[in-house]
Amino acid sequence: MPCGQQESGAAPARYVVGVDVGSTVLKCHVYDRAAAVRGSSCRKVESLYPRPGWVELDPEVLWSQFVGVVKEAVQAAGLHMRQIAGLGISTQRATFITWHKRTGKPFHNFISWQDLRSIELVNSWNKSLLLKVVHVIFTVLHFLTGNDRYLAPSFLTFSTKQTSMKLSWVFKNIHEAEEAAKKNNCCFGTVDTWLLYRLTKGSVYATDYSNASATGVFEPFMKCWNPTLCNLLSIPMSIYPPVKDTSFNFGSADSEIFGVPIPIMAVVADQQSAMFGECCFHPGDVKLTMGTGCFWNVNTGEHLFASRRGLYPLIGWKIGEEVVYLTEGCMSDIGTAIKWAQDINLFTNVDETEKMARSIVDSQGVCFVPGFQVSVNDPYLCASFMGLKPSTTRNHLVRAILESVAFRNKQLYDIIVKKVRIPLQTIRADGGVSNNSFVMQMTSDLINKKIEKPANADMSSLGAAFLAGLASGFWTDKEQLKKLRRIEAVFEPQKDLEEYKPAMDIWLQAMKRSLH
Repeated sequence: MPCGQQESGAAPARYVVGVDVGSTVLKCHVYDRAAAVRGSSCRKVESLYPRPGWVELDPEVLWSQFVGVVKEAVQAAGLHMRQIAGLGISTQRATFITWHKRTGKPFHNFISWQDLRSIELVNSWNKSLLLKVVHVIFTVLHFLTGNDRYLAPSFLTFSTKQTSMKLSWVFKNIHEAEEAAKKNNCCFGTVDTWLLYRLTKGSVYATDYSNASATGVFEPFMKCWNPTLCNLLSIPMSIYPPVKDTSFNFGSADSEIFGVPIPIMAVVADQQSAMFGECCFHPGDVKLTMGTGCFWNVNTGEHLFASRRGLYPLIGWKIGEEVVYLTEGCMSDIGTAIKWAQDINLFTNVDETEKMARSIVDSQGVCFVPGFQVSVNDPYLCASFMGLKPSTTRNHLVRAILESVAFRNKQLYDIIVKKVRIPLQTIRADGGVSNNSFVMQMTSDLINKKIEKPANADMSSLGAAFLAGLASGFWTDKEQLKKLRRIEAVFEPQKDLEEYKPAMDIWLQAMKRSLH
């Protein structure tokens, strides 16, 4: 805004900023009261691969990129920083760092949720007698009490995506962190905690319930860091930050960073943020995010469901007395597979894939077996095509990749229907792959449900902005937020499931063969 307008006596218009620190891209959007984007900026998140299987982020580079995108987005909107009513921050989950409490100096780079350095620890623990004893104890407790709090530990298995084993690795391998922890001088933080710490120049050390619950070391039933697990893994309890509400006044960014103090009004984990951005506020509402990975989230209201097969419980958000729980199922390699296909020139522009898939009647028996993400149980499992013939073309390969996304959506949806004991309501999709109408229509056909796609696919950024806007009074309540939703397309079932059965049966056979 021109300076003269602000000095004329009229109060300048106010806006909220939503930042999404994803796994591949860092995005920032400036929103007006109608939730319309007024300015944007994005930068590629640069991952480091210091050793095979290790994935890290440089904390200083990430910090510089974060500050840069906020400044650029506000400038692109033609605004002044003093017009920002609040900042909301959505972050990738379970990526963490530890640092010295007094000096603020990190002991290591961010260790990504994709990092595999703890694979030997994970395999060792999952085969251990001690873990079997834990299973027996909690199985008995669950049988005697019927309390679902004891169900999840009764089949606890560790994975490389969880923070717990990588944190255990840190204290076994980084002497400085171990020594600092002994003297209560070690701080642990996910991406949100580190950014809060840096934005406030060390005066705020905190996380929120959504980020904490995604680490694997937070007890969602009791809403606290898990002392039993930490004792089991020899992780000191003193390292963890206080856990605050998701929509909450965390303090202000130091005025030296943006020129004026900007209120930080929300921090939230990315999938939970997308859920909030989609306005999935009611039990049974479903959010389907198809980006780098694929995430199905179901709002389970005040009930926390623990399940054995492919689903895990999370805290969606906490606002005052309201705590909303989610059940999540996920699969890797959705966007990764499509990006790989582009890198090897199966197509030039991702927009071409839909037309390529529709240009043929079927994939001619070609199946794509996903597996770019190394499996903990089988590190040699890899992605593959099956059913290749001399007549196979690029179109068949592309269609096979897209069909595999829809088939896996069907598998996860069926698990959710079976395990989540509440009626499923609206399904809302977001993420880059949701722009592919072939995948969207096929998924709708396979699950026989209507799927809505919003006009704005960057739901994590919008969710963070919504949460910040509520905390700052920019928006009044969730009912107002619902009215701001804009739906771009609705996909309704057009084909019977039986029409897909032959192709899905062949794909399932290919999946089984790949495991042998």
